[in-house]
Formats: sequence, C-alpha cells, structure tokens
Amino acid sequence: MAPAPTVPGLTRLTTWNVFHGRGPDGRVDATRFARAVASLRADVLALQEVDRGQPRSGRLDVAALAAEAAGAARWRFVPAVIGEPGFEWRPALAADEDASDDAYGIALLSRLPVESWHVLRLAPAPFVRLPVPVPGGGVMLLRDEPRVVLAARVHTPAGPLTVASTHLSFVPGVNAVQLRRTAAWLRTLPGPAVLLGDLNLPGGLARRASGMRLLVRGVTYPSPRPRLQLDHALGQGTLPPVRRTFVRRQDVSDHLALGLDLATE
Repeated sequence: MAPAPTVPGLTRLTTWNVFHGRGPDGRVDATRFARAVASLRADVLALQEVDRGQPRSGRLDVAALAAEAAGAARWRFVPAVIGEPGFEWRPALAADEDASDDAYGIALLSRLPVESWHVLRLAPAPFVRLPVPVPGGGVMLLRDEPRVVLAARVHTPAGPLTVASTHLSFVPGVNAVQLRRTAAWLRTLPGPAVLLGDLNLPGGLARRASGMRLLVRGVTYPSPRPRLQLDHALGQGTLPPVRRTFVRRQDVSDHLALGLDLATE
C-alpha cells in the first residue's frame, strides 16, 4: 500500500533551490539541511543546485540526505555538470548519472509510488559570460551551464501525475527557449503534469513561454528580502483542485521553498 500523504487529504508538491545546502553562515550543515527538508512535509520534492561529492558541501550526497529526511523511498539525482560550478567543469552525460564525486545538478524525491523516470538535457548558451551575484557581495562572470529536466510519473491518491524538476539558464532569452522545449517535451509524456523548479524567469514570462498555468504566486528570491519570483509550479492538463499554496523561508539557501497542496479526493 502507498504511504498516506504527509498532509491528510492533500498531496503536497514542493520545489526548492537548495544552494547545495549552504546556510547564511556560509556552511553546509547536514543536520540543519535535513531538518529543513523534513519541515516541508512534501510528498514530491523537486530540488535544484544539488551537490554530490563536492568539496564545498563536505562531499555530501545532498539528494540522498534530502530523500532520507523527507521519507522519500523513490528518488533520483541527475547531474548537469561534472566539476565545480563556476570554475572547472564539463557537461554531464547519461553515463555520469551514477557519478559519486564532483557532480552538480537536480533531484526529484517522492514518497509516493513512481511508475517511470524521464530525463531531458538542454544545451547552454554558447560563448556567453554574464555577471552573477555571489554570497557576501560582488559578482562573478560565469559561462552558462547545460541544464537538465527530470520527470517522474507519480501515482497520487487522486490519480497518476507527471511531475518534473528543472533549473533553467540565467541567460535572458535562453531560459525562455529552454522552457518552451521543456513544455513541449512534457506534452509527450502522459498528463496531467506539473513542472517545478527555478526557471530564472518571472511568472508572466514563464506562463507565456511554456503555455502552462501558474499554480503559485509569491516572491522567492533572494531569501533575506525576497522581491522576485524565480521559482515556479506550472501546470498543464486536468489537475486535482489546488487547495492551498505557500512560500516558505528556511535557514538554508538563498531561495525560499514554494509549493502547493492538491486535493486527493
């Protein structure tokens, strides 16, 4: 028998850019991060900026730690790059999905049964370096990284649902093209579908580029004083009714978590 939803009568979908588990003190503390994940009470949790075996996060497997904290028996991590983001790296390949060191990407965790997993890889912007804010002030000129979309066909109490996680480019225009391609790809998978993630786009542009519905509104970045909504839940097809939505500040990351509760009956 499938586990009951963590919130009675509801299925909770949540997305969170976890900034590799880093807190405002600049440290990655496994206990603090696990506590923050558990507090979300998510049935399906999409994570971005996830490290596996990176020195900066103490060689932790951040996705495995989150899955244990969330009580998610079904989960998957997919790297976008191998190496240290912002410094030396190479694009991750399908053969790298079991990499235990120097991997960085996204994850999708589920407490509910998963029928199938699907992966889409997206090319970066070519020959572009843009200034990106760094913790503590200042900016770095970064080249764009390849991106990845991870989708799961999840069996919820209200019926099957395709849920996807992604983290799109910070390069204007490129992120919109990536989102259009992602939405088209999702339409080839069984519906209905919810796309969760850090899209690096405001809500209006995300809606127009994807052709999907905005399911949650609320600013999510930067965490101390949020003024932008970069993190989204987009829906397509006939979904169960949305009973409530939320954004939540944690003591980890520079993004707020964002989520929604779907009716299970």
